[in-house]
Amino acid sequence: MADSTLKIGAATVPTENRLGLKATDYHGGKSTLCAGCGHDAISNQIIRAFYEMSVKPESVAKFSGIGCSSKTPAYFLQRSHGFNAVHGRMPAIATGAILANHKLQAIGVSGDGDTASIGLGQFMHMVRRNIPMIYIIENNGVYGLTKGQFSATADEGSRLKTGVVNDLPPMDLCALAVELGCGFVARGFAGDPKQMVNILKAAIAHDGLSVIDVISPCVTFNNHDSSTKSYTYAKEHQELLHQIGFVPEYEQIEVDYEAGTVREVELHDGSKIVLKKLEEDYDPSDDVMALQRLHRAVRDGHMLTGIVHLRPEKKSFMQLLNVVDEPLTTLPLERTRPPQEALDAIMRDLM
Repeated sequence: MADSTLKIGAATVPTENRLGLKATDYHGGKSTLCAGCGHDAISNQIIRAFYEMSVKPESVAKFSGIGCSSKTPAYFLQRSHGFNAVHGRMPAIATGAILANHKLQAIGVSGDGDTASIGLGQFMHMVRRNIPMIYIIENNGVYGLTKGQFSATADEGSRLKTGVVNDLPPMDLCALAVELGCGFVARGFAGDPKQMVNILKAAIAHDGLSVIDVISPCVTFNNHDSSTKSYTYAKEHQELLHQIGFVPEYEQIEVDYEAGTVREVELHDGSKIVLKKLEEDYDPSDDVMALQRLHRAVRDGHMLTGIVHLRPEKKSFMQLLNVVDEPLTTLPLERTRPPQEALDAIMRDLM
């Protein structure tokens, strides 16, 4: 009998998912990034998460801006829709596309420069509106396409390979997202595929904006001993907020935990994230606790990973607008254009 499993990275998964699709149906083109780039690891984790969650590739819309990170949507889900926007403007493009067809599963990939510098204003309004999409920030602390200058997320005092020292304080995009009221905020590490895949699965199930800041080392410009976003530094300073296991709604799984307390966080669609507590009773729904924990990690020189903030009950932009079930792009003209009587009434009110 043929083996019913295959390897994706270090993971063993079934050869077909619930849609009868293979993992190869979720692949993309060959990467042109540097060998060992953390961005390629994230692409593989996206492939695995969407495959295991049985998301139809044709129902996905991919968005990106400019930068090394924004090249990566070409490397996963080749059968999906895609739009590469100009620098920093991906949130506006994605907002328009999702408003036109909210049935699409949207995923945006940005970088620390694309989000924290030129695109910061657009990112903040996307969070404020709670646009239903997955927003991944591939964070390496440098501008890889323009020879490795510091970005706005580079830690103060960190040093480039050229010896240049960063004397500006970093921007914490997770803390910013929590402060702005984002209902799903997480931080991951490209070198921790188990945690990242489960974070991505939870983000797929979440109805609203999911911001995932992923430390993704740049092997060319920012992976040396004095870098605070290198593979070595991340592995030595990573502090797990919790162990994450995602339990899809359609599966009945018994999980045996040896020690520590367990908290089940119910997502909007009824699926659950099971969090095993380690050193503290952490409540991801408490935004004050989330900010305190992020600030404490910065003070202690740790890289906090896991789901930092989760509010599944927060209404998405589509719910706030009371959008009809059908995609707006499919509605006939008579349902989208006001009749003459309504236009006449509006004009009378303005007189």
